Amino acid sequence: MQHAVGNPLPPHRPGQGPAGPHPTAPGAVAPPAGPPPPVVAPPPAAPPAASFHNGPAPQQAPAPQPAPRTRDTTGHVQLPPGGPVAVPSPPPGHAPVDTGGTTLAVLLIGPAGAGKTSVAKYWAEHRRVPTAHISLDDVREWVRSGFADPQSGWNDNSEAQYRLARRTCGFSARNFLANGISCILDDAVFPDRPVVGLGGWKRHVGPGLLPVVLLPGLEIVLERNAQRSGNRRLTDEEVARIHGRMAGWYGSGLPIIDNSHYDVPTTARVLDEVLARSIASPPQW
Repeated sequence: MQHAVGNPLPPHRPGQGPAGPHPTAPGAVAPPAGPPPPVVAPPPAAPPAASFHNGPAPQQAPAPQPAPRTRDTTGHVQLPPGGPVAVPSPPPGHAPVDTGGTTLAVLLIGPAGAGKTSVAKYWAEHRRVPTAHISLDDVREWVRSGFADPQSGWNDNSEAQYRLARRTCGFSARNFLANGISCILDDAVFPDRPVVGLGGWKRHVGPGLLPVVLLPGLEIVLERNAQRSGNRRLTDEEVARIHGRMAGWYGSGLPIIDNSHYDVPTTARVLDEVLARSIASPPQW
């Protein structure tokens, strides 16, 4: 019989009974009769370690090491973190800018009814490089319960939701661009609120963001707004007020496209021309 850990049993001690089968166990043989054995003084007690181990003292088991990191078999790919977008480098000399094959970050500004969403979507779909269209209104309308609609009155809640949507769009744009995907964002940015509007977009995306203003005539904006439905449609008075505030972009130095008589493909082509000039000579904003 071996000890539980594989070492011999400790030596027998007097008074513990003979080392072997118990006399009353089945099959045990009784010892022969005779005089009792002489009393012998017990040997000095050995150290506990010596009585249980015949070799060197056992060493503590090493702490378990984490399993080596293996590549995720579900297709996970490590992505570079998104950072502020730098100003695009102009081409050397007088080489023409190929905007269709360049990774860009564009901010399309304009009043309700200017055609920002239609132009941004078409421009993104017809570029040679991957391009994402990020609509501020779409992100803002993710909020369902407790949605603060400026149509029912501009207040602190609607202002907070717009700021949160802009920050979310900026975060998304930085991540897309860090992974080689261009972005075009659209927003009704007012020139009389630069810190909240244009300055906020520069903080969220970076100095390489290229702003372009889309500003058709008032009658065109009113006509397009009348074709809208739901909370995207504004009153004529509100449209006129927003359009009047957007007129402040004239003289700001930002490129302005009057698309009153352009269809969507033509406006997208003009946008490419404006962006080529902005890359060659970035606007100061």
